[in-house]
Amino acid sequence: IDFHFHLIPPFYQDAVYAAGAGPAIGRYPEWSPERALDLMDASGIEVALTSLAQPGVQFGDPAKAAALARRCNEFASALGARWPKRFGAFAVVPMGDMGEAVGEIDHALDRLKHQGVCLFASYGETFLGDPKFDPVLEALNAHAAVVFIHPSLHPSSRKLELPWPGFMMEYLIDTTRAAANLVFGGAIERFPRIRFVLAHAGGLIPYFAWRLSISPMIDARMEQISPEQVYARLRRFWYDNALSPTASTMECLAGVAAPDQIVFGSDWPFANARVI
Repeated sequence: IDFHFHLIPPFYQDAVYAAGAGPAIGRYPEWSPERALDLMDASGIEVALTSLAQPGVQFGDPAKAAALARRCNEFASALGARWPKRFGAFAVVPMGDMGEAVGEIDHALDRLKHQGVCLFASYGETFLGDPKFDPVLEALNAHAAVVFIHPSLHPSSRKLELPWPGFMMEYLIDTTRAAANLVFGGAIERFPRIRFVLAHAGGLIPYFAWRLSISPMIDARMEQISPEQVYARLRRFWYDNALSPTASTMECLAGVAAPDQIVFGSDWPFANARVI
């Protein structure tokens, strides 16, 4: 089961380009259901849980975000109806308006029967775990939902004087910041029924978990939780291994994640067949 498998509906790609936006690699790779199935068959992937590619629906006219999210979620649902043994879906959520976001969550999980939702680690300047997103997390907690957290390209990353594409490093930082915000801001405790899945082995979380765990001992302004409590919260996450399958990464992850909460992810089609 592939937890990290993107879909790129043709109408979505057209809308992104028309708005002058696009993915971190510049242009979208070629995508079709048939190409997806060919890759899955060649790689031994039985089921792919699809999620929308960058930049989600938070681009262009904010008033159109909810309608675009609905159309993308209906597209993913149709994909699953045509190939019910091969495709599931994580719904995209229009996070510009909390009421619209909650409405789309209810539609996707209750009516379309999606397997969960995909949230980005950050929206604009704000990271997941910020109280402004609590209405969405409350709805997801009520559903005991699976929430796949995918990185975004944060505005601060766009300002860096570095020529390298955002997916190389900045995506990992975005996921790391969101995970830390969920842990130290307490959202992971307030919404215990949500099953959060962190992309790319949690970014940098496995590598510097110990540093995170002792941070409250250094700074009294933080919630004074113990290192053991920090590790317990990190262990609540699920982690996919997309673009992170090496022994060194897995060794770090083994010190943080519950063994049965590490899942497979290919990151197709942004990770192409040669990589996978």
